[in-house]
Amino acid sequence: MTSGPSVADRLAAALGTVLGTGAPPWRLRAWDGSETGPPDAPVVAVRSPSAVRRLVWAPGELGLARAYVAGEIDIDGDIFDTLDALSPVTRSASTDAFPRPSARQWVELARTAAALGAVGRPPAPPPEEFRPPRRGRLHSLRRDAAAVSHHYDVSNDFYAVVLGPTLVYSCAVWTDEGTGLDEAQETKLDLVCRKLGLRPGMRLLDVGCGWGSLALHAAQRYGADVVGITLSAEQAALARERVATAGLPERITIRVQDYREVDDGPFDAVSSIGMAEHVGRAAMPGYVAALHDLLAPGGRLLNHAIAWSAGETTWNGDTFIARYVFPDGELLSLADTVQALEARFEVLDVEALRRHYALTLRAWVELLDKHWDEAVGLVGEGRARVWRLYMAAAALSFENGKLGVNQVLAQREGGDPPPLRRTDWI
Repeated sequence: MTSGPSVADRLAAALGTVLGTGAPPWRLRAWDGSETGPPDAPVVAVRSPSAVRRLVWAPGELGLARAYVAGEIDIDGDIFDTLDALSPVTRSASTDAFPRPSARQWVELARTAAALGAVGRPPAPPPEEFRPPRRGRLHSLRRDAAAVSHHYDVSNDFYAVVLGPTLVYSCAVWTDEGTGLDEAQETKLDLVCRKLGLRPGMRLLDVGCGWGSLALHAAQRYGADVVGITLSAEQAALARERVATAGLPERITIRVQDYREVDDGPFDAVSSIGMAEHVGRAAMPGYVAALHDLLAPGGRLLNHAIAWSAGETTWNGDTFIARYVFPDGELLSLADTVQALEARFEVLDVEALRRHYALTLRAWVELLDKHWDEAVGLVGEGRARVWRLYMAAAALSFENGKLGVNQVLAQREGGDPPPLRRTDWI
């Protein structure tokens, strides 16, 4: 007498439908101990029938991510190898990581769920999922503040664990793959200051100043007077503490303020590092105009932003990144960013740092894994899982060219002419 398919076999069929692969690219371990799949493949453990229920109601990236954040799906072994097994699927996608099941496939998925005892109402999303304010249109001041708070007002101590002592939450600049993270972040901060041509007494506006690392570097190393703005109250509180500890409260001002509300220009230079991703396509012309008007004639803007490099740049609010990591965020292509800047500025230089961000993200994941218990104690296991999944997946996206990151240096008309060559910052 032959036995029917095991729980793991049924799960493999369901995941194959969700992934659009026919057979999942991992070895699968079910909650009853059964296993299926290639013996040498990365192992994914499905620990609860609730994971299947999530996939029935949200078949695709969002359902898988919710199950992982909730601890119903786990990754046994190297997270990069496991996610990289999906690269043939995700690399060919544009805005959706996985194909949408057909009606017939969804029925088969529901039948599998019934066979596994996983039918019922959809489980509530994990509490780490973003819930936008009831009032406030997309990219209004109110909604942008809520979106930023969701990501950055998590725990300063948690970010110190993940980012290390530099507390820089953007792409570092690596001399080579053996460079340490802290040194690579110091190199990036110095590169920004040199590209902006900072000199003693110049006024710098740092838009999205984070925990004040660039402001401190610009004031200490280049003698600049800095105004740093952020929408994160927790970031601002720690940035002010760091400024006070450095003895620079007369040189550095940190504000909880939207860039659209700054009214004390002109500034000699403006830095926007890892902030334009929150602006959105529709608001980009206003963002460029606002920063242009805050600059003195001849002043430079350094716009450092992630770029979407995998085809059409349509924002999708039903992805893991949109629901858990950067709500309301939207990535533009490099071409679209340059076009927006050229409406108001002369573009002086573009530097692509794609491989640098992959190295940075791998270093952050290493720190998180090394201090996992401490991180979980600070923010809970669900949120630590969100960061681990997003940083590992992002590293692979930079490595395979789906994402890029670029520093675009631009100058307002008037003032001193730009240098003939890049010798000022190379």
